[in-house]
Amino acid sequence: MDTGKVRYVLLDMPLESIHKLAFKAAEATHCAEDQGKFWEMHHRLFEQQKALEPWKAHAEALGLDISRFEECMTSGRHAPAIRKDIAEAQKAGVTGTPAFLIAVTDPADKSKVKGLTTLRGAQPYDRFKAELEQALAGPGK
Repeated sequence: MDTGKVRYVLLDMPLESIHKLAFKAAEATHCAEDQGKFWEMHHRLFEQQKALEPWKAHAEALGLDISRFEECMTSGRHAPAIRKDIAEAQKAGVTGTPAFLIAVTDPADKSKVKGLTTLRGAQPYDRFKAELEQALAGPGK
């Protein structure tokens, strides 16, 4: 149900210090997104972190247009947006993944948020539910 109360925004935060192919994997998800298969590629690469290369094999498994996918991967066209996401995440204090920021839109300026809470690491549903309910209830409630 879309109530308009919650918006989910995903920022890329490839940690190359942990996985040398993380940045390229982020690019692969966006190259797949160009063909409508972002989440399919995201899930596939997450499940197969030890066997990321060759990238073409993942594209084939998802039924992507291989020539379009390979051209995208060699072009680097998504790299600037990924770097921008990394900078935004770091600016918000994110140092690892997964991390979740929960905030409400500032009524005075819809381009800003307030009441920021950070959840670090994998969390149970109940923790998300409680933090979302508290954010939606407003300050001091």
